Amino acid sequence: MPIPVALVGGLYGCARTEAVDRLLRRHPGAITIGHGITAGQAERVARDSPGAPLLIIDLGDSVEPRPAAEAVARAGHLRLSCVHTALDAGHLPVDICRGDRLADTCRTATAGDQRHLAEVLARQIEYATSLSLHGGDAEDAELSAAVLGHLAPHTPIVTVPDPTGPTLDVRELAERVDPATAQFPADGRAGEVTTVVWHRLRPLHPGRLFDVMDELVTTTVRSRGRFWLANRHERMLAWDAVAGVVSVRDAGPWLAALPEAAWELVSPARRAAAALDWNPIIGDRVQHLVFTGPDVDRDRICGLLDSCLTDHGDLLPGAAAWARYDDPFAPVLNLEEST
Repeated sequence: MPIPVALVGGLYGCARTEAVDRLLRRHPGAITIGHGITAGQAERVARDSPGAPLLIIDLGDSVEPRPAAEAVARAGHLRLSCVHTALDAGHLPVDICRGDRLADTCRTATAGDQRHLAEVLARQIEYATSLSLHGGDAEDAELSAAVLGHLAPHTPIVTVPDPTGPTLDVRELAERVDPATAQFPADGRAGEVTTVVWHRLRPLHPGRLFDVMDELVTTTVRSRGRFWLANRHERMLAWDAVAGVVSVRDAGPWLAALPEAAWELVSPARRAAAALDWNPIIGDRVQHLVFTGPDVDRDRICGLLDSCLTDHGDLLPGAAAWARYDDPFAPVLNLEEST
């Protein structure tokens, strides 16, 4: 019988150690292995320890949980039961705003790692099935809980992670964070932390959006979502920004751009998300961007984005004028299409 596996990750070694210790106290006989472990090694440990009720893998500072979870799911002797991120309440609110690269903080896993600290931290938080807060004082814990309530509103904050549930489906975990199906936060405010949701139907002018991107990402801490550019009306684009660093990438076709026969090839979650956004003229094409940060100026964010929309008029995809727009995103997006 496959051994259940709990992944414990996060940037903070002391927090992970405390989370692992709590799991060991709750599950006597569990086995812990350290970061740097591969799925093959973990599988071998499982085979060599047939009586173990639980295998706990400490992922290390800079490991993102998604590839680790998907590696475990492919292993025959393992059963993914928990993806937990342990956080330091005294450092989280500051670190999620930092623009440092991992290399600058001595947390890189491999030479040449160019990822940013806040980028990794955001992915560790948003992919997890449970979170825990360690360290800091009561005020730190309150602020960190408020931050997490915006970044991962559907993920419980627990004292001890629970690895006793059913096997986790890594496809469903991916759908929680992938742009086409992600469970984005709603509009809200908790203390100083604000989330602003911008949801529109008209397409964006590529040049106008490019001109305001710097202000959008430097006046907020975390932003993400899906959007469409007028001159790329068949392609969903993904927006992902944290601590002033933004990524725009092609996330595949809108369902409205596919023949109906092809819809059966996409997941039920993808079809359900498209149905929620469906419009009889433009299909599932939508602007859905979410911005989080301290005291975010809602009117400023929405005003900037509204100014980037194409003029009122023909909403039909493929309007002749759209193809003539200058596209400053082309160097990145065209390169993606050619690879």
